[in-house]
Amino acid sequence: MICVSHLSKRFAHNEVLKEINLNIGQGEVVAIIGPSGSGKSTLLRCLNLLEKPNTGIIRIGNVTLDSEHYSSKEESNLRRQSAMVFQHYNLFKNKTALENITYPLIAGQKMDKTEAKQRGLSLLERVGMLPYAKQYPVTLSGGQQQRVAIARALAVRPKVLLFDEPTSALDPERVHEVLQVMLQLAKEKITMVIVTHEMEFAKYVADRIIFMANGVIVEEGIAKSVINNPQHELTQRFLRQLTDEFDFEI
Repeated sequence: MICVSHLSKRFAHNEVLKEINLNIGQGEVVAIIGPSGSGKSTLLRCLNLLEKPNTGIIRIGNVTLDSEHYSSKEESNLRRQSAMVFQHYNLFKNKTALENITYPLIAGQKMDKTEAKQRGLSLLERVGMLPYAKQYPVTLSGGQQQRVAIARALAVRPKVLLFDEPTSALDPERVHEVLQVMLQLAKEKITMVIVTHEMEFAKYVADRIIFMANGVIVEEGIAKSVINNPQHELTQRFLRQLTDEFDFEI
């Protein structure tokens, strides 16, 4: 479903991604983990050209793009293959939960308003948010807003769902409700790429884990194997830091 070849990205003289090669199968759930600044989110944003790579070939579904020279039509075609769920929801504050889902369908896909509303209500029900269809984002909790954002991403029927740390802005008690929705999507064999710090979720929901550091893929493998028995020293150190208890002296 996704094939990335020799993908590189620089910000000025800082090379954030270095010759990334990656293949993700249809229906596969892949979690990308790693320390801050490792290039995880940049890689995700390069897949739908929110960040423009400097070099590399990206293929999603049947659409292939050479990042060194492509047309606006090719860019649009690639972007239509995926939908992104952001860390901070990115909902329209002046639109209801339902309108947040129907707007891209009506404005972007020229869908009939009645059909768009039906799809929107169906998706809100799917993520457990149907009772909140007429509410505005300001009246919803972070977890509820993120579930609306997931419904909006599903509305355009993408081949791939991209999640950029979808729970990191949530209160701990709200994390579970979002992860439950994502777990259900995984059971439905929807192709997902998830940048996350939720190691337990990654371990039990992802088919595969990719560990990144310093702009490269350091280690990848079956999720439980990477978490329980990491092979590379950098992966071992990263996972150990997550579980070590802090010892403060006051």
